Amino acid sequence: MKKTFLLGLALVATTASAQSLTGAGASFPYPLYSKMFAEYKAATGTSVNYQSVGSGSGQKQIIERTVDFAGSDNPMSDEALKDAPAKLLHIPTAIGAVVPSYNLPGVSAPLKFTGKVLADIYLGKIKLWNDKAIATLNPGVTIPPLPITVARRSDGSGTTYVFSDYLSKVSSEWKSKVGTGNSLDWPVGTGAKGNDGVAGIVKSTPGALGYVELVYAKQNKLSYGAVQNRAGKFVLADNGPASKAAEGVVIPSDTRVSITNSANADAYPIASFTYVIFYQDQKYGNRTEVQAKELKKLLGWMTTSGQQYNEPLDYAKLPANAANKAKSIINSMTYGGKKL
Repeated sequence: MKKTFLLGLALVATTASAQSLTGAGASFPYPLYSKMFAEYKAATGTSVNYQSVGSGSGQKQIIERTVDFAGSDNPMSDEALKDAPAKLLHIPTAIGAVVPSYNLPGVSAPLKFTGKVLADIYLGKIKLWNDKAIATLNPGVTIPPLPITVARRSDGSGTTYVFSDYLSKVSSEWKSKVGTGNSLDWPVGTGAKGNDGVAGIVKSTPGALGYVELVYAKQNKLSYGAVQNRAGKFVLADNGPASKAAEGVVIPSDTRVSITNSANADAYPIASFTYVIFYQDQKYGNRTEVQAKELKKLLGWMTTSGQQYNEPLDYAKLPANAANKAKSIINSMTYGGKKL
């Protein structure tokens, strides 16, 4: 009887100490978050259930207070933040690159693209791979005369936001006809959910072109092109060029900033911070004080010790200025008006 009682106490204590948190949103950082959260559980016992459902859905769920945090590749606009019942905060967790991935049998060298060419492909103006605009950028490369199967996202997507934000900066026609957003009125293309969905179309379709986060191109063994940056240099995405996009950028106190088409001469031009979004006062976020404290610990870990997992998975670490801003924001968290 005594032994059973003690076992019961141990079970209760274990259950009480095992915490869980929930998040939802961007597929862009999903490979990184999967690794981070597995390591965090091993170290702390706290499990984190993150659903890769797209940035738009993540933003919706944090406004509806059904998750502890949202993942988003684009910061929420002032207008969108008004829909939340209380103040929402953003912290960056990594820098990632969006690449033009493609499936061209017989082409082994990375193709070169300009922003204008990418915009014209997604506007439906360039329809064939051997179009003069592409061929001129890639002298000496035999490009097959395949039709371009344009792949794009069908869900509300931060990756779409980053890609369209870049195109709006380099193509006035794209900006006026399509613009920037998580969900767009696409002129052409076959839609798929998530970075993995777009990568799937590209992988299975000769002649396909789709924009995906770098790690999805690498995991699926897809070819991806070098993109011309603002300085005129063609840059292939990697950790270094992605992190260069944030160098020299003034990061505001709320960390909401675009780093596409960076002025840095060595930067990859389609790079972005990816964010975690959460309530400043966790009581208004419909959380318990225990959950609130666990979330604060998790966010602090993600922006410090957790950064060791960024580069092995092809994301860039946070630069010091972004990490310091994130720390200040995390320290501003409260519960019922009292500092956590």
